[in-house]
Amino acid sequence: MTDIADTPAPPYYAVIFSSHRTEGNNGYAEMAERMAQLASRQPGYLGMESAREGLGITVSYWESLEAIRNWKKNAEHQEAQRLGHQVWYSSFRVRVAKVEREYGI
Repeated sequence: MTDIADTPAPPYYAVIFSSHRTEGNNGYAEMAERMAQLASRQPGYLGMESAREGLGITVSYWESLEAIRNWKKNAEHQEAQRLGHQVWYSSFRVRVAKVEREYGI
């Protein structure tokens, strides 16, 4: 995913997922693609940006904290989280922030 998300006028929320991967794919690429597809169909989803160069950073944008909570509770997403803890990540952090201002070209 290389595009900059086309988000609406603030306020909205960002979930920032920073991670270091373990060695090997172990099904990661397939699950990452599935999660991107699944998230895009969740109510309240606004967009996503992701980059990995050693440190991986994925930012997903959401209309509300409730939309974020509902995404976290999604059964397939919970399975991906479990595998992330056990197989794919050596370390990670999740941060949730309210976006109050946005600008760019």
